[in-house]
Parts: sequence; C-alpha cells; structure tokens
Amino acid sequence: MVNNKYRILWADDEIDLLKPHLLFLRNKGYIVDIANNGRDALDLVAIDPTIDLAILDENMPGLTGLETLSQIKQARPELPVVMITKSEEENIMDQAVGNKIADYLIKPVNPNQILLAIKKILHGGQLVSQQASTDYRQEFANISTQINNASTIEDWSELYSKLVYWEMELASAETNMDEMLALQREEANSEFGKFVKRHYEKWVSADGICEGAPLMSPQLIPKKVFPMLDEGEKVFFIVIDNFRLDQWRTIKPLLAESFTFDEQLYCAMLPTATQYARNAIFSGLMPLQIEKMFPELWVDEDSEEGKNLNESPLVATLFERYRRKCSFTYNKLNDSVACEKLLREYSRLEDADFNIIVVNFIDMMSHARTESKMIRELAGTNAAYRSITESWFRHSPILDIFRRIAEKGHKIVLTTDHGTIRVETPVKVVGDKNTNTNLRYKVGKNLNYPQKQVYEVKRPEQFGLPSPNISSTYIFATGRDFFAYPNNYNYYVQYYTGTFQHGGISLEEMLVPLVALTPK
Repeated sequence: MVNNKYRILWADDEIDLLKPHLLFLRNKGYIVDIANNGRDALDLVAIDPTIDLAILDENMPGLTGLETLSQIKQARPELPVVMITKSEEENIMDQAVGNKIADYLIKPVNPNQILLAIKKILHGGQLVSQQASTDYRQEFANISTQINNASTIEDWSELYSKLVYWEMELASAETNMDEMLALQREEANSEFGKFVKRHYEKWVSADGICEGAPLMSPQLIPKKVFPMLDEGEKVFFIVIDNFRLDQWRTIKPLLAESFTFDEQLYCAMLPTATQYARNAIFSGLMPLQIEKMFPELWVDEDSEEGKNLNESPLVATLFERYRRKCSFTYNKLNDSVACEKLLREYSRLEDADFNIIVVNFIDMMSHARTESKMIRELAGTNAAYRSITESWFRHSPILDIFRRIAEKGHKIVLTTDHGTIRVETPVKVVGDKNTNTNLRYKVGKNLNYPQKQVYEVKRPEQFGLPSPNISSTYIFATGRDFFAYPNNYNYYVQYYTGTFQHGGISLEEMLVPLVALTPK
C-alpha cells in the first residue's frame, strides 16, 4: 500500500457531475481540490505549491484545457497534468503530447481509470522499486545456481547478460538491493576468472584460435563481416573502444527508431587492451602472428610509438590473405570535430564496400576519469558512467552518422575491442623498469607477484603472444584487482582505486557486445 498524501487539482466545468469520482479518490486518501474553469485552475496552481498533479477537462469555456495546460507548463514545468476529453481528434492529442502531457484519457472515464493514471504518475517510481526488489529477491537463488553451474562461455554470457539487466533495473528503480547484487557480481567474476584460467590455454595458440573455442577477437571480421560482403551488402564496421554491455543497452533505445538488432556477446582475447585485442580484430591474427608476419606493423610494449597506428595497414593484410578484392575506408574519430568532418565527407564512404569507424570517446573518458577529479565525481559509479555514455551518444554527431547510414539502407556491425571494470583491490607486483604500466596486466622478466592472485602465462608463444624477452611472463589481474608497485604504494593505491581499467580477466572486460544493425 502506497502513501497517498498527495494533493490533486481537478478542473472541469461540469465538476458537480464528478462527485462520485471525487469521493472515490478522497476515500483512497488523496486530497482533491476542484476548479470550474481554466482560469481558476491557474490561480490555484499559482498560490498552492503543494499541488502534485492536475487533471484538466479539455473542453472548458474561456480557457480551454490545452490553453490551461500550456500556461501551467510555463508556470510549473515539473507539474504532471492529465488531460480528459470527449474528442478523439488526433491534432488535439498531438498538441497535448507536444505540451508534455503526463496522460491522456477519453471520456467517459471510470474512477479506476483515473486511479490508474494517478498511480502511474505519482506512485510509479515507488511501485517499480518495490516490484523490482521483489523480483530480484526471487531471482537471487537462480543467479547463484547459474554462477555455480556455468560451464561454457554461453552459460557465462547468459549469466552476465542477466546480471547487467538487474544492475540497470535496480539502479533505475532506486532500490536498496545494490549491495546484494554487487556481491553476486563479485562472486560471478571470481568464478569466471577460474573458468578462464582452466580453459583459455585450450582456446588460443601461436597459430590462431583453436577449434571449439568461443568467438574471439581475430575471428570477428572473417566470421561476421565477410558473409555480409559475400551477399553484396555494403557494411559499416563501427568499433567503440572500451564499450561494455551495459553501455550498449544504454544507447540502444536511441537507435531503435532506425534499426533492428541481432545481438550477441563475443570473447575478447587477453590482454584486453588495444595493442593486442584491437590489432587482433583488424588483422584477423594473434599478436604473435602479427609480430612474425608483419614486424613493421607490430609495436613492442616498451616502444614510445602509439600502439594503434597501424590498424588500416593491418586490415589491408587481412583482405590480401583472404584474396578479397574489397575497397575499404578506415576512419578514426577522437572528437566531435572529426565526427562532423566525416558527416560532411560521407559521400566518399558510399564508394567503398567496407567502412571502418573507430570511436575513441569512451576510452578517452575512462582515462580522463582517472586523471581528472571532476570527471571522477561525474562518473563515480557504473550508473553514472552509463549516464555520461548515454548523454555523449545522444548529443554527439556520431548518432547522426548512424542515422545517415540507416537512411542509405546499409548494415552496421557494432562492437568493441574490450570492456572495462571499476577496480578496487591492489595487488603488489615488483618488476624492472621495462615492465609495462597497465594496471590489469603486466609483461616483463623477473616479475615478483602473489601467484594465487593472478593468471600467469610463462610461455607466451603458446598463447599467441609476443615475448619482449626470452624469459618474459604475462600476468593478468582478475575480478576487481589492480597491480600496484611497492614504491609510493599508498599514493598509487589511493589514486587508482575506483578507476575504470582494462587488460585483465573479468566479465566486463572479456564478454563484450557484437551487434548487427539492420536499417528499418
């Protein structure tokens, strides 16, 4: 039972005929004030800030319901208004909706219709929260069972998808279930880390992805794009760096008007970092294969050169190896200016069979959040991180690029190279000066680390990874751990705790969206 101590204003020139409705609402605990016309309604709204909802008859003498609605919205934009009318004319509905009406009812209305509209508007958040809490409590045991029984990558994908669903549901409903869900996510990531440790070596080799492995980074273009090209489709391959499943679900509604979706998760390779995972996507090769076959295109860990400068040449090698005569463009977008330029030059994309667009905003936001106190405040939680992603996408020209592609009737494959995870627990690692700086994986010689807290790879070549030195070892953080050096340890831990990082093993980093978008 919800608390009904709300004040409602009902304006109707035949208010005396509505006494049964008014009595019904008052018996439900609502305080109901009445007005016989639009002008009186406006006066009451002006002098009484405690009014929570207004109900307006559309066909009143003097000021009509629509005119009253317009003036109420100017005076109190936040006040929800329900319009009641005998008319079913579409233009009246359009005007009401355009004035941000909360609900629209056609006469004759019964008391329960009015009550339903009121509950939806005034109690919707509370009722949704109560229901979401109840539903999650019922689902809690099922999720725990799934965590214990997950034995394939498909099991983990289904489980992760469910965890993301509940995280977003509970966040939007503002329940007190967050801690319980967070514990389940930690348990899931702990078990997923063990799963990866048991199986990863069977999935990869020096020569590529092994039979029976899940869909992984080097296979995306050959397995997902080539079949589309074979059907004569013009394909746009859009890679949003650091893009997680929850962020995809956040922007999905913005694209639903223009596209239908075929969604899945694929498994990003280790390390879940640009130099490895993204180069593997564009080359169709494991990193060790890139280093051996195209040494001029592989950049070592300790090099000052950018790690993702050779993506377009790598794509060219992929098409050449598969003997495909395919024209393609490669476009990297780091800011709105680059997006706007691509929109202006869109006609050149029409001439190519395959267009690659790499979008780096989320990656840059992740780094900015680490370095900027203000951005940390704005993106302090996963929910806030999603909110910034949605706001960026809604207002960025990148959304216009998607819409332009839809207008032209072309398909899009939308994906990422890896996700990110919010790290919390430091793990001490000692390495020499040539050890890389990534917080979720390390590669170097003579590394000193707690073996039980990492996934170690002592024979990188068997995992398709280059060895900067003969005795190089890779180690990967799991769960929400991050690597910290003993030197200046406290400052280091304080600075990086709560930041979003990638490179290691977690559901968020490894199970990432792969979506085929077809224009409506």
